[in-house]
Amino acid sequence: MAEAAALSGRAWQRMLSGRRLDLLDPSPLDVEISDIAHGLARVARWNGQTFGDHAFSVAQHSLIVEDIFRRLNPKASADDMQMALLHDGPEYVIGDMISPFKAVVGGGYKLVEKRLEAAIHLRFGLPAHPGRTLKAQIKKADTISAYFEATELAGFSEAEARKFFGQPRGITRDTLPIKPLPAYQAQALFIERFEAIEAMRGLGEKVAR
Repeated sequence: MAEAAALSGRAWQRMLSGRRLDLLDPSPLDVEISDIAHGLARVARWNGQTFGDHAFSVAQHSLIVEDIFRRLNPKASADDMQMALLHDGPEYVIGDMISPFKAVVGGGYKLVEKRLEAAIHLRFGLPAHPGRTLKAQIKKADTISAYFEATELAGFSEAEARKFFGQPRGITRDTLPIKPLPAYQAQALFIERFEAIEAMRGLGEKVAR
C-alpha cells in the first residue's frame, strides 16, 4: 500500500477545512471534527443499497450506535460515549467498506484504519484505541444497529440478519431513528451530539479538579 502511494506521488487528502491529511502517517493536528462530520454524512452504509430517498450515512449510523451504546451501558463515561460516536471515524477518509470486501483486502486496510483511529482519538484527548471491554461494548451496539439497518433498509430478511448479526436484545426498532436523513441533517446532528458529549467531558474535568 505504501509503495503504491509512493508511485502515485501523493498519499494525502485535502480536506474542506484546508487541512492536508497524510493517509499513511496521519497527524492529530490535521484532524477536524467539521471534516469528519461532513465526510461521514456523505458516506453511504451498505454501499448505498438501501431503501429511501437518501443514502443512510455513516454519520447517522454512528449516532444510532452511540445511542444504543449509552442505553446498554448507563454508567459509561463521556469519553466512552465519544469513542462510541467516533467508532467509524476513519471512514471519513477511507469510506465504508463492507465487511466481505474488508476480508478480501486484508491487513493493509486495517493498518491504515488503526492509524486514522489513533489520530482522531488523540486529536480530541481520547485514548488512541478503546480497551478490550469498551471495544466489545461498542461492537455490540454496532451489531444491533446493523441488524435493524439490514432488515429495515438493506433488504435482509429477519432470518438472514439473525444469521449475520444475531438477535438484538434489550433494544427495539421503534426506539431508533432508522429513516435515512439528508446529508446536511445527519451532519448537523453528528456535530450537535459531538459537542454535547464534549461539554460533558469538560464538566467531568472540572469536577475532577
